Amino acid sequence: MPKIHETAFVAENAIIIGDVEIGPHASIWYGCVIRGDVNAIRIGAETNIQDGSVVHATHDRNGDYRQTGGGVPTLIGEGVTVGHMALLHACEVQSRAFIGMRSVVMDRAVVESGAMVAAGAVVTPGKRVPGGELWSGTPAAFMRSLRPEEVDMIPYLRDNYLQLAASYQDSGSSEGS
Repeated sequence: MPKIHETAFVAENAIIIGDVEIGPHASIWYGCVIRGDVNAIRIGAETNIQDGSVVHATHDRNGDYRQTGGGVPTLIGEGVTVGHMALLHACEVQSRAFIGMRSVVMDRAVVESGAMVAAGAVVTPGKRVPGGELWSGTPAAFMRSLRPEEVDMIPYLRDNYLQLAASYQDSGSSEGS
């Protein structure tokens, strides 16, 4: 069963199943699917997963991942912004990273802290997106170093979604968790 912190906001039509842990003040928005049925999914504090996004992992072909440690979980750090309709699959998104709208981060890829994946980008399996860089395209590749205003945007978006989630919780717009 999912473990959702009592301060997290979960929209009433989000679907969360399986071995999922969601940290304090995280927000899971409308139409999201977070499916921890074949491996673990961990979502850190103050992270926002925006509308229509899908988060999944990979199973262990040799047995139950809880006993063997196999397969690949999806790990999302603290203060991460995941844009609308993104797909995160068996990957790691470190704290304070940014994942653009309709982007894809595939198996065993790592998006480092302070990195930015552009809207529509596809981060292919095993790629590593270094902090301080913007990656874009299909397949995603280094575009340029982040500008100061883009670096500043990451905590701004986190704070904006913290306030937005709090307003939804205060108004009773969601069942919450």
